[in-house]
Amino acid sequence: MSRRAVIVGAGVTGLSTAYHLARKSYGSITVVEKGRVGDGASSRAAGIITGLLWSETGVLARKISLSRFRELSEELDGYRYRDVGCLNLFDAASWPERERLLPLYDRLGVEYTVLDRAEMAAAWPDLALTGEPVGLFDPLGGYSEPDHYLPALADGCRALGVEIREGCMVSDFIVDGGRMAGVVADGRRIEADAVVSTVHVWTLKVLETIGLQLPLKSFVHQRYVTAPLPAPVRIPAVNANPYGGYLRPHYGQRVLAGIENPEAPEFRVPGRDFLMSTITPPPGLGEAARKNLLPLVPTAGRADRAGRDGDTGWEIEKAGLLSFSADGEPVLGPVERFPGLYVGVAFHSGGFAYNPASGVLLAGCVADGRPEMDIGDFSPNRFDPQETEAYNRTRITHSEYSLPGQSRRH
Repeated sequence: MSRRAVIVGAGVTGLSTAYHLARKSYGSITVVEKGRVGDGASSRAAGIITGLLWSETGVLARKISLSRFRELSEELDGYRYRDVGCLNLFDAASWPERERLLPLYDRLGVEYTVLDRAEMAAAWPDLALTGEPVGLFDPLGGYSEPDHYLPALADGCRALGVEIREGCMVSDFIVDGGRMAGVVADGRRIEADAVVSTVHVWTLKVLETIGLQLPLKSFVHQRYVTAPLPAPVRIPAVNANPYGGYLRPHYGQRVLAGIENPEAPEFRVPGRDFLMSTITPPPGLGEAARKNLLPLVPTAGRADRAGRDGDTGWEIEKAGLLSFSADGEPVLGPVERFPGLYVGVAFHSGGFAYNPASGVLLAGCVADGRPEMDIGDFSPNRFDPQETEAYNRTRITHSEYSLPGQSRRH
């Protein structure tokens, strides 16, 4: 008898899981999405990818992602990974913390180069850095365009026989004898051997129907895109930590920039029917992004007034939500309390970068009973229920969110 899986959420994590399950010839695979494919954070992502993270599990997972992004460029029509590298910048105060991770990268066989400002200026003449930042360059890093990747991945799923039901909201789960046995969506039962929840910031609202909590916080994040420039900007993807944001090239000879907002209050999703399209960038942050980040790319800085918004000069402004777990690591894997239930959420600001690995690992859990690497540090079972309840009752700002390491962008 053919096995059946239901995946809740058609963002990059859900689609990647469906795609990799289908490649394993799992059986019947259905993705249910309350809106349209990529309606949530996936279509609002910066899409920057680096493998130079702060934990062994994270680094190993990103190694899978970096390999798969290149392979997906060959497998998916209309998509190509932009392998321009990723430059992670640090100031004198933050560099020692990252420098301590270099032995970890060496041990795991991760490529990197440490650069000073003069070396970065020589490598990328279009990049004009101020001060004396330290550059940690990831030659395998780069970026993906969500506008190209999402439809290509969805089409790849459909070509493998995956059913994607858009406009289909999950209202409940089917639990039989303590085991997850399917979902109720739009009033209809969809029975399954495995249910994978990948609903990002909607997780607490979706899982509350079965009394399952995870310690999660969400914050609004904003990104901006310039009008077309006279010529392409030749820079890598840049995590510009000392400047409070990030930059990368954008298709159409544009530049994409994102700016941090440390004072952003915690955002609590009001219900399962919440739409991320209702969020708008807070006032003033577009101007802050223009002043802080565009001077790093003088060509873009000179052309920024060409945008439609007369206040900031940006042609496109988008806001979405980032989701963090209590310890900063993703939450990914099987849920012990409900055999047959799996989750893949809380990828800090790097869900897009994780998604090929997330799909590979979740597909391994579902189809084979084990992933291809140890993901115990990502386990949804690692949290104490009472501590989780207390954590979710608190309200904090983004600057108050505490992590063991800093500069954890993407």
